[in-house]
Amino acid sequence: MSAIILGHKNPDTDSIISAIVCADLYAKRGLDVVPAAQGAPAPETAFVLERFGLKAPEVVDSVAGRDVYLVDYSDLAQAPADFKDAVLKGIVDHHKLGDVTSSAPVECVIMPVGCTNTILKGMYDFFGFEIPANLAGAMLCAILSDTVIFKSPTTTEADRKAAAELARIAGVEDVNALGMELFTAKSAVKGATPKSLICRDFKDFNMSGSKVGVGQLELVDLSIIEAEIPALLEELGRMKSEGRHTAMLLLTDIMKEGSLLLMASDEPERIAKAFGKELAAEPLWLDGVLSRKKQVVPNLEAAFKA
Repeated sequence: MSAIILGHKNPDTDSIISAIVCADLYAKRGLDVVPAAQGAPAPETAFVLERFGLKAPEVVDSVAGRDVYLVDYSDLAQAPADFKDAVLKGIVDHHKLGDVTSSAPVECVIMPVGCTNTILKGMYDFFGFEIPANLAGAMLCAILSDTVIFKSPTTTEADRKAAAELARIAGVEDVNALGMELFTAKSAVKGATPKSLICRDFKDFNMSGSKVGVGQLELVDLSIIEAEIPALLEELGRMKSEGRHTAMLLLTDIMKEGSLLLMASDEPERIAKAFGKELAAEPLWLDGVLSRKKQVVPNLEAAFKA
């Protein structure tokens, strides 16, 4: 049975494209692998798949008895519930090292860059493999998405260099224009339920024993979502009641370069204080906050350790 290459729950573009790309790379290395995902593509990802003629990976919710390679995460909270019954074979990721463990040595490539696909680009180069044009285009989109068109503080020179080279391979002449097309697709909210909007990119974290869920919805203009904020807050309340200390959503305005923080929490004051705010009013505007990985999760972890 083929090994699975699997991204995190509530997959974003980087998670799904990483699985597809990693499967191509590992197959070129002679490994028997297939890409998979823990959910259907969100609108932005669907745009990327259609644009570059790629098929969405099979959706799986069980990995018991399977060999599994993880891409774009290494936290148990973001893995299938039966992950403990799988065999971890490797990790390619750009986040902090999580709490997964293995029964045997594993191949891990974890680097502090803005996108998993930046790492995969380097791995293609290391092994001397050519990247197909359609995969290069999808990889470029993943980098543009994760780095918020290079505005995010997670952006590195490695991301910029990889994006430029991938654009050349894919034949993309205007990278910024492609980025705006991406975020326009991501901003599509018409007809979506509050829960589906929150869960487009939602991750649970273990914060010193407390379960904290952090979602992020990136938009070209917050006015698109303004009317839905009461319903989003109501849904966050329901999600908090599912065993979470806090359920929160970042509504990120990529043009204003900041995020509106919505939350339902047992300790809203602690969450606000993590960002240097007094809980005088909700929602909270976090100026300059674009990255959950670099500007949100570390602040929360510090607050819960205090």
